[in-house]
Amino acid sequence: MPELPEVEVTRQGIAPHLVEQTVVDLVIRNASLRWPVPELAKQIIGQTIRQVRRRAKYLLIDTDAGTSIVHLGMSGSLRILPHDTPVEKHDHIDLVLANGRILRFNDPRRFGAWLWCQLPEEAHPLLEKLGPEPLTDAFNVNQLAGALAGKKKAIKLCLMDNHIVVGVGNIYANEALFAAGIHPEAEAGKIDIERLTVLVAEVKQILAHAIIQGGTTLKDFTNAEGKPGYFAQKLHVYGRGGETCTQCGNLLSEIRLGQRTTVFCGICQTR
Repeated sequence: MPELPEVEVTRQGIAPHLVEQTVVDLVIRNASLRWPVPELAKQIIGQTIRQVRRRAKYLLIDTDAGTSIVHLGMSGSLRILPHDTPVEKHDHIDLVLANGRILRFNDPRRFGAWLWCQLPEEAHPLLEKLGPEPLTDAFNVNQLAGALAGKKKAIKLCLMDNHIVVGVGNIYANEALFAAGIHPEAEAGKIDIERLTVLVAEVKQILAHAIIQGGTTLKDFTNAEGKPGYFAQKLHVYGRGGETCTQCGNLLSEIRLGQRTTVFCGICQTR
């Protein structure tokens, strides 16, 4: 599933082609996505796109009339193409621009979304209860310590909780905990402030570096130009269960935690 860096890379790729462009049509070939594409989504027709933002893993295409909320789901992608590009299988939606280009949404598994929201979009049920963005000052050690206080849940599960901090998905939670030397099953409320300080710094650094590298391509993800991300070449633990630790040479352990694959080093990462 595309995580925050992949969504941010997509935003950076499509934004220069969309901002200040007028929408002349919204072609919906298949409205049966994770949630049905609402007829109201066509209110974007005739509007000028003011900006393209990201909130957590959602892309927000802003106009004066409202905002298109787009989620890539498990296999979705957005690409800028000439308007006469032949339609392929799973090309479900085209946002047609006055300059002859289109923003095409392709989603083989149809677990993505294309919704419409009147301003202010912060009140939308999908967005209103989200935690702080990890790459902003709002995500800091004091905020994290307060959110974790008294929690007995495993730290990895808390790190992936969008009410605590958004966008730290499975890949980057594995990597950040390894970099911080924290066992993924450590009780969240008992981790001291010094270790949380390191964890916050590692989350920010790893996510920022993944964005620079174009995201992580494991299977489906490509950016707006159809190119893969290269951060997978930098992964220390995710997807490496049973292989040797890059720091100590110990064999990495792999478990299921919250129904997600979790890989860690039993020597380098402590409770």
